[in-house]
Amino acid sequence: MRVLYYAPDDSAQHWVPELQAALQAAGLPAQVQAWERGMPTADFCVVWKPPQAMLDEQHSAKAYFVTGAGVDSLLTLRFPPRLPVIRLDDAGMAVQMAEYVTQAVVRYFRGLDSAEATMRAGQWQLPPVRSRADFAVGVLGLGVLGARVAQALATFEFPVLGWSRSPKQVGGVRTFHGIAQLPAFLQQVQCVVCLLPLTPETDGLLNAERLAHMPRGSYLINVARGAHVVDADLLAALDSGQLAGATLDVFRTEPLPPEHAFWGHPRLTLTPHTSARTLRSESIAQIVHKMQAVLHGQAVVGVVDPNKGY
Repeated sequence: MRVLYYAPDDSAQHWVPELQAALQAAGLPAQVQAWERGMPTADFCVVWKPPQAMLDEQHSAKAYFVTGAGVDSLLTLRFPPRLPVIRLDDAGMAVQMAEYVTQAVVRYFRGLDSAEATMRAGQWQLPPVRSRADFAVGVLGLGVLGARVAQALATFEFPVLGWSRSPKQVGGVRTFHGIAQLPAFLQQVQCVVCLLPLTPETDGLLNAERLAHMPRGSYLINVARGAHVVDADLLAALDSGQLAGATLDVFRTEPLPPEHAFWGHPRLTLTPHTSARTLRSESIAQIVHKMQAVLHGQAVVGVVDPNKGY
């Protein structure tokens, strides 16, 4: 069995030998190589942001496996018809995302950011106490990651609401669905967490109109993709007080350009796309398991629907 790996960085030095060892241990002896132009057709391809040339050459593979949960980087590429594209559905990312979002929500809700600022200024000043029952948190996107985040927030007894493209049920979460219900969802939450997949329909979803639906003084956390937010509209909402602040882990351009207005804005907390990192060993184990399923004609979780974009 032949497996080709591609990513636009130097990760092949780790992925190639570890993937080959995992396949061998699973009883699937394989030759795993980093892709180069002109290579013979592989049985499977494992990729992150592959070039169109790879897809054109490796069009007869049984499946492409994406080493991440998001597939927006592939939407502009031309995949052969009926070629399965399979993404990661967790691989250790859900618990990381739940950790990150929970700390961001609690940090804002408890006023810990302002408490730290006053202490640095040499002042002893207690932050105001808020009513937890009156602080509803809304999660945009109820996939594997979004559902885990929503349930984690519910354990801290926040009222949790969720919105998704199609109807979904998550224990302890009041759910909304469809674009028609989005305004009602936004109007009832004091904090919005964006965990949507990036598709043409969700690009720029959080614009001035949507931000205006949120109660004045609300908070935004974006850990999905930077393109979900219209940067100028977010800055205007922050400066007007429509939003009290935001935590951003993702940006339209990464790394964030040094001249961008987000840098140094007093109401923004920024982190460098680190809310949920790909864990190589967990990811490889999941990919190997899914390769076995494909080879045996079994159903596989995470097959991308090109019509939905995720």
